[in-house]
Amino acid sequence: MAKKKEKKKNKLDPELEMRERAMVEGILEGSPDGVGVVVIRLDCGCRKMAAVTKDGEPASKVIMYRDHAESVCDKCKDDQGAFIRVVTQFIHWQDPAPDPGQQKKISLKVLGTTETTTH
Repeated sequence: MAKKKEKKKNKLDPELEMRERAMVEGILEGSPDGVGVVVIRLDCGCRKMAAVTKDGEPASKVIMYRDHAESVCDKCKDDQGAFIRVVTQFIHWQDPAPDPGQQKKISLKVLGTTETTTH
């Protein structure tokens, strides 16, 4: 039962998903070497995103944002989106996506683990 609640908590409504996807596309557009965008969702509703290269190196600056807000929340201003507050993290791969082995290598390097959600 707890797993179902956890999945629902991490699921975005379609409008938020659409906005997040638009941000991902914008980051990829500005990052020609990017093969994907790391998306980190925080418990406060803020997000951290950055493009990564095929070697798992940064391909853009880290962008922090919050939907419908002029800036990130006060918690994020204080702790820059501390890892302890991460709800979901994954890499949104650009088409064509790297092969599964390369995806795993990048995920391990960037996230320290395999991604927690697939997109």
